[in-house]
Amino acid sequence: MELPTGIVTFLFTDVEGSTKLLHELGAEAYADALAEHRRAIREACAAEGGVEVDTQGDAFFFAFPTAPGALAAAEAMTEALSSGPIQVRIGLHTGMPLVTSEGYVGDDVHVAARVASSGHGGQVILSRTTAELTEVELTDLGEHRLKDIAEAVPIFQLGDGSFPPLKTMSNTNLPTPASSFVGRDDELADVLSRIEAGARLVTLTGPGGTGKTRLAIEATASLVPEYKAGVFWVGLATLRDSALVTDTIAQTLGAKDGLADHVGDREMLLLLDNLEQVIDCAPELSALLTACPNLALLVTSRELLRVQGEVEYAVPPLAERDALELFCERSQLEPDDTVTELCRRLDNLPLAVELAAARTTALTPEQILERLSQRLDLLKGGRDADPRQQTLRATIEWSYELLAETEQQLFARLSVFVGGCTLEAAEEIADADLDTLQSLVEKSLLRFTDGRYWMLETIREYAGDRLEKACETQQIRRRRALYLADLGPEAGAGLKGPEQDAWLRRVDADRDNLLESLGDLDPSDDAERIFRFAGYGVYFFLRGGVQHLLNALDEALRHARADSDDRLKATYVAAACAMALGRIETAASLAPDLLAQARRSGEREDLLRALDVNGSVAIELDHIDEARAYLDESLTLARDLGNPVRLADVFSKVATLALNEGDWDAAVAASEQGLALRADLPESHVGMLLTLLAFSLAMRNDVRRELGVCEESLELQSELADAVGVACVLLPIAYVTVQTDTHGAASLVRVAAELARTHGYAFDRFESSVHEQTCAAIAELIGREVLDERPADVSLESAVDLGRRAIAQARLIGDSVGHYARE
Repeated sequence: MELPTGIVTFLFTDVEGSTKLLHELGAEAYADALAEHRRAIREACAAEGGVEVDTQGDAFFFAFPTAPGALAAAEAMTEALSSGPIQVRIGLHTGMPLVTSEGYVGDDVHVAARVASSGHGGQVILSRTTAELTEVELTDLGEHRLKDIAEAVPIFQLGDGSFPPLKTMSNTNLPTPASSFVGRDDELADVLSRIEAGARLVTLTGPGGTGKTRLAIEATASLVPEYKAGVFWVGLATLRDSALVTDTIAQTLGAKDGLADHVGDREMLLLLDNLEQVIDCAPELSALLTACPNLALLVTSRELLRVQGEVEYAVPPLAERDALELFCERSQLEPDDTVTELCRRLDNLPLAVELAAARTTALTPEQILERLSQRLDLLKGGRDADPRQQTLRATIEWSYELLAETEQQLFARLSVFVGGCTLEAAEEIADADLDTLQSLVEKSLLRFTDGRYWMLETIREYAGDRLEKACETQQIRRRRALYLADLGPEAGAGLKGPEQDAWLRRVDADRDNLLESLGDLDPSDDAERIFRFAGYGVYFFLRGGVQHLLNALDEALRHARADSDDRLKATYVAAACAMALGRIETAASLAPDLLAQARRSGEREDLLRALDVNGSVAIELDHIDEARAYLDESLTLARDLGNPVRLADVFSKVATLALNEGDWDAAVAASEQGLALRADLPESHVGMLLTLLAFSLAMRNDVRRELGVCEESLELQSELADAVGVACVLLPIAYVTVQTDTHGAASLVRVAAELARTHGYAFDRFESSVHEQTCAAIAELIGREVLDERPADVSLESAVDLGRRAIAQARLIGDSVGHYARE
């Protein structure tokens, strides 16, 4: 038959509860009932000129040239089936669809199908377009949101029969947020996947301001069509009595004969918002779920219910891109680096970002960033904001006030840790116990990842205020400093041994704590404890921060009253720090005392360290004979001692002296002797010796081999994340490529110098001479102005990539690469 064209009324039918009916009637009886149902529908539609467009299973799709005809057919089939076991829901919608060879195309088909799917067995419902074309008695059911339909659809019912609420997205009391939902696509998918996988109790946890409620509302709104009895929001923030939780739920649902009886077998989803302060109701909620098999709960809480079947979803802060988008949408400002940094400093917390955006009516993002030390009170919401979220302080205070006294004390003490701490540190410094730590994690005020406990900075600031009010700040900071100082000797041994990489990662995690602790002890009272920070020397040489360590050790050395093993080691490390910073006069002032202490101690390793410092100072001061004497004594002593690390140190100084004397072959030989011990050396020592060998080979014009050694050293320094080491190895690469790739060599020396400067390192005497010669050659070839340009990126990664590209380019060029700079 030809399909009606122009204005067409679509009629969709569907059997309600077909699976359940099949089980009740049995296959044979259900097949007979289904056949009778099909006959009744087809006869009713044919009588009114309806054309059967499609049928799938027990559902039909008809098209009618008139709306009254379609409605008459719907009424007739409903009456014909009213006495039988099968009840159909029928939906009608009128529009002007496109007709193609394949059938109807257009939005009207989808609207008609959604209208029909929202009804119940025996119910006939119509869209407004169909209702306006009929003259029968209809009941206005109001506007409804239908899945995948952008605009709300006014729906009417044929007759005044009583049916359950329509299964539309309006079958809910979910609050409608005043602002748009930004980002969170991954988080939304994660929450929905847990519910769709069958979880009946999903708890969204997280500290105040992470957007738990907003995410939960968005998730439940998308699930309204999936729950026949609806999706309902129950706000619990104002409750303080756990016994009132189920009463509040019952009141929200209009349950008069008991909550469990009211819900029964109905398919329903409840969003229980802000449950943390009435968490003791958890057993009652668990019993409710047991009694109501089709009920699901989505809970927002700052801690878990800890009942059977609970599935946790810890709501993270926003992804950086989402935080940036949220700020810009709320503030109507364009994104830039300042806004990105502002969001990062606010931990990308949705509430903090929104409150900061609100402040842009009075402050620029730059001004807000400057004032972030007052973030807890600076960022305020509007008059319509939830009182608990008027300021960040109020948001966190809500959680703090729910803590037991012991939890409050530990929460405050943990604020002393920048970047978190290990369990052992928390126990030693903050008197923590595992149960209380776990409780704070479960209450979303503390986080635990990769073996460390840590806080979002916004929460840590509040905890720090509480510590200050308890007058414990100085006491806990002192405990932290003593703990890290006492760990120094063990760290020193680890950083110089085969486990160097593991120890670097361990100290990396505590870098900020360590830097703060360097100034937390009084040199006049704690000089000996401060000396123990010298154990971290290798770490600061590799990672930067040498100046901080030197400042602490220098003050302690001024106040120490007698020789000790710790003082001797501290003097050595202080002198080495001064050398790294280019403060040769300071190192020279420390060197004699260090040597005298070492000779008095009688320890050969101490003497080796002292000779190392004195030899280095002599080399930098160009006291060649004096340097050679120190190194000869060191070499004899190191061989007698049989310590490969100390012997390698001596060979590195011998190579350095040879480079300063211009004896390239001797420099190559000494570097190779040191590298022959590499199986017993820490990676940092190997990297240093490789770089010395690279300089030696470059000076000898053995370019092919030098490029291979540079490549090996570069990769090793990259693995160690040793920025200073990378800076040093870029110099011999630039030196041999300056003639064939002058602009590339200019980039290498600029990045090397900037990388060294930003990490507090001064090139030694020989490295400086190579840098100066290379710069002079560049100036002669292409002009000095190119050297004045500041490199755009001086990150470790970009510097390593620059070195790799230069080596690859030099190998392509081949034999023409050479040491133009020296010539």
